[in-house]
Amino acid sequence: MPAYIVATVTILDQDKFKTYGAAIAGLSEKFGGEPLVRGPVAEVLEGDGIVGERVVVTRFPDADAARGYIGSAEYRAAAANRVGAAVVVMRLIEG
Repeated sequence: MPAYIVATVTILDQDKFKTYGAAIAGLSEKFGGEPLVRGPVAEVLEGDGIVGERVVVTRFPDADAARGYIGSAEYRAAAANRVGAAVVVMRLIEG
């Protein structure tokens, strides 16, 4: 069953975040990930939200592949360098 990582990202330090982005470029694909959506929120239609907050949606073949990506040494090293650059929330959705 496909699984999706849905991330919301509020960037605090653009230059530092670019370093993180470069480190993970193409990494999800090594785990079967397929980027579906990547961009800023243009408008909040309902509820509390942040215009400009980035949303990233990546489809994986299954939840184990998604967890493999997030748990990989390469991703963990990149995420450690992201500290202070952004507030990130990652969600796993199966279905």
